[in-house]
Amino acid sequence: MRGRIRISKIVMYVLIVFGAIISLFPFYWLAVMATNDSSAFMRYPPVLTFGGQLLTNVKNLFDNVNFGTAMANTFFVTIIKTFGGVFFCSLCAFYFAKFQFPGKKWMFAFCMLTMMIPPQLNMIPQLIIMNKIGWLSTLRALIVPGLVPAFGIYWMNQYCTGAIHDDLLNSARIDGCGTFGLYLHVGLPIIIPGCAFLCIYIFMDSWNDYLWPLIVTSDSRKNTLQVALAQLQGAYNSTDYGMVMCGVLLATLPLFVMFLLFSKQFTADIAAGAIKD
Repeated sequence: MRGRIRISKIVMYVLIVFGAIISLFPFYWLAVMATNDSSAFMRYPPVLTFGGQLLTNVKNLFDNVNFGTAMANTFFVTIIKTFGGVFFCSLCAFYFAKFQFPGKKWMFAFCMLTMMIPPQLNMIPQLIIMNKIGWLSTLRALIVPGLVPAFGIYWMNQYCTGAIHDDLLNSARIDGCGTFGLYLHVGLPIIIPGCAFLCIYIFMDSWNDYLWPLIVTSDSRKNTLQVALAQLQGAYNSTDYGMVMCGVLLATLPLFVMFLLFSKQFTADIAAGAIKD
């Protein structure tokens, strides 16, 4: 019996290691290509060892596009959208989930209906609005339209409904806690794991956004990373793939850091701090 258990564990660990290798190999190959020249990209058998062209590729990257400015723009837009989105989505969801007010069901239903509209259909009206108010080619046009995603409200509403016990809110009201104080001092500490997931979701969505920044900005000083990386594509197959892979590697690193910072909260107990029945 013990022998069967050991064999099953060995098989399980082998499968886990195999799956991890398959998942991590593309990132390893990306790092390898970022340290080699463009000729290594087409070589057969594939190059699987690190080269010595990293600094050259970095220099070529910064010479061809304004990568530093694009990185700074992306950081600024992403940080504002992430923390602003988490705050407003969790605030709206908390009151949708735990308060009763006129028109609540209709407002929430309308919010959910907006999720059914393809984002591409919204771009032309949003572009017209941005033009009317003079926000074209500004970072405000990249932040405000997507600051409060409907999915974030839906996700946090479901999380608040299950994680926040009504007895906690009633006790806080008896102690004199105000309406906003219920969210800040009672609800927010409980829903931090849900906010961590939403933070990762909004950060990745904003960081990887390409189509909207491409449409709404015409000033190269307002480009984001994805638009800058797209400009590295050369004409007539003259693309320097080592330089492109180097740019992709630098653009991917903040996503890893983001996940490492919030992975602990992301996997935390959803009932942390709540009353258990």
